[in-house]
Parts: sequence; C-alpha cells; structure tokens
Amino acid sequence: MIISMTGYASHERNTKNGVLQVELRSVNQRYLELQLKLEDTFRAQEPQVRELLKQKLGRGKVECRINLAQANTAETIELNHSVLQNIAASVKAASDYFPATQAVNVLDVLRMPGVMVVPVFDAEALTQDVMTALDVALETLISARAREGEKLKAMILARLAEIESLIFTVKPMLPTMVKAHQDKLLAKLQEAQLSHDEERIRQEIVLYTQRIDVDEELSRLDSHVHEVKRLLTAGGMVGKQLDFLMQEMNREANTLGSKSVAIETTQIAMQLKVLIEQMREQIQNIE
Repeated sequence: MIISMTGYASHERNTKNGVLQVELRSVNQRYLELQLKLEDTFRAQEPQVRELLKQKLGRGKVECRINLAQANTAETIELNHSVLQNIAASVKAASDYFPATQAVNVLDVLRMPGVMVVPVFDAEALTQDVMTALDVALETLISARAREGEKLKAMILARLAEIESLIFTVKPMLPTMVKAHQDKLLAKLQEAQLSHDEERIRQEIVLYTQRIDVDEELSRLDSHVHEVKRLLTAGGMVGKQLDFLMQEMNREANTLGSKSVAIETTQIAMQLKVLIEQMREQIQNIE
C-alpha cells in the first residue's frame, strides 16, 4: 500500500475527567518530525505519546494536539474553608490598623493560592484515556493517508502509461532519423574531404556517434518505468526510492533531448520532462 504523508484526523473521548480531544495533522517532510502541543495536564504522558507516534508513522511533519474539556468544572471545584478563615482573620486584623482601607474584593480572594481546591486527576486512568484516544486518532490518520496514497499511485501510473506511449512512439522513428542525419553527415564529410581537413572529419565522426545513440537512454528509461511500477505495487515506505528514480528518469530525458537530431525527438524529450516533473511533485508526498 502506498501511504501519503498528508492527512488529518481528530477524536473525542468522554472520560471521568471530561472530554478528551486529540487532533493530528500531517504534511510531507524528509523525515519524521513531531510537534506536540499538549496542555500542562498531559506533560507526564508526553514520552508515551511521542513513542506511539514514532511506532505508527514513518515520515512526515506531524502536529499532535491533546486537550481536556473538563465537564461541570464549577461543581467539581471546592473552597478551602480553612484558608479562607485564615485570610478573613488576617484581613480583620489588618483593618484595625487601616480602618479607611477599601473593602476586600471577593474575586481577588478567590484568585489567591490555595483558596480553590481543584480535584487531582487519576494519573493512571488519564494516561490510559490519552493513549486509547491517540491510538484511535492515529488509525484514522493512517487510513486517510492511505486513501490519499492510492490517489497518488493512480496519478503516477497514469503518467507512466503516457511515458511508455512516448517511448513506443519514438523508437520506430529512430531509424528514419538516423538515416536522415547520416545523409547530412556524408555531405559534410565529402565537403571536408575536398578541403583535406582530417581534423574536421574526426570531429564530425565523434559528433555523429554521440548524437545518434539514444537507444540506451530509451532502454534505461523503460527500465526505470518498470521499477517505479514494481515499487508502487510493493508499497511500504518507498518515497525516497521513487524520488531517486525520478532523478534518474529526468537524467535520461535530458540526455535524449541533448542527443536529439530531429524536432520530433526534441518535443518528446520535453513531454517526458513535464511528465516526470509532475510525478516528482506528487512523490514528495509519499511516505
């Protein structure tokens, strides 16, 4: 299966501590880059979260957000009456010294450390909830990346079919092109013989040998096409291998263009380069 590095997933889970929210975003990257954006509540679970992401994902820039929307917050928070009594006693004692001082603001008192008693989370239960929710979100993300990967595979196969068609078109044209170039070369050689310019004759022969031999490039290009198909069928983490093959295919297309002895092969070389570049852009998203 071909896996894209682009995808999105989210999952919400009701827990005794509130609604747990996990959100995952993934884009292409040369390696696996994790960006964890967790609330302070989940700092203790960060190593386990990071490890699970590494186990399930191969490449990509992945952003992971985990939040907890606490339910019935007002009902679960209690007042620390002993602290309030101490504060009240201190305020009363201070007012004896400063009778004209403004009355105490209750909201300011509530913000004082220790006044509000927040329930302590069960760390073990919280960890289990986080890992379960993250695992569900990861499976959703992987499925989304797999669907996107199948679309990329179909697009690449379509471009490969076009490349094979161009190779099939250009091969029968080569003998005619070579014959035409030979006729031109013979005329130049006859001209060079009349001038007794042996150096020019040697140059023309070397140039002729270099320019007309494109059968090797076409054979390698065809071989690369079959290797790309094989990797797409095999699936897995083949993105880097496919990217390398695109570089090799582009090299053969460039050589074909530089050796071209006719406008037809020049045009085909340009079409090949366009198709290869289109594939290369999409392969950047494959894991």
